[in-house]
Amino acid sequence: MPKRILKGEVVSNKMQKTIVVAVATLKAHPKYKKRIKTTKRYQAHYEGSVLNLGDIVTIEESRPISKNKNWIVKEIIRKTNVDNLE
Repeated sequence: MPKRILKGEVVSNKMQKTIVVAVATLKAHPKYKKRIKTTKRYQAHYEGSVLNLGDIVTIEESRPISKNKNWIVKEIIRKTNVDNLE
């Protein structure tokens, strides 16, 4: 079975070798069929220290690395300019 690959935004980089990625999906409401945006946060393993808040990355499913960490960073899609965030 192929590994799942998700695309999301870095929302936390305060831990060592771990980042938190928020992945947004659209789901249909079961009764009203309106599309609702839901966000889920995944902890992903990342050895480097170049990722900042707002960066867009892809994460890939992997073996369990710790209690909550089952994903690794596969690719950095877009970097944000740190000067514009403040």
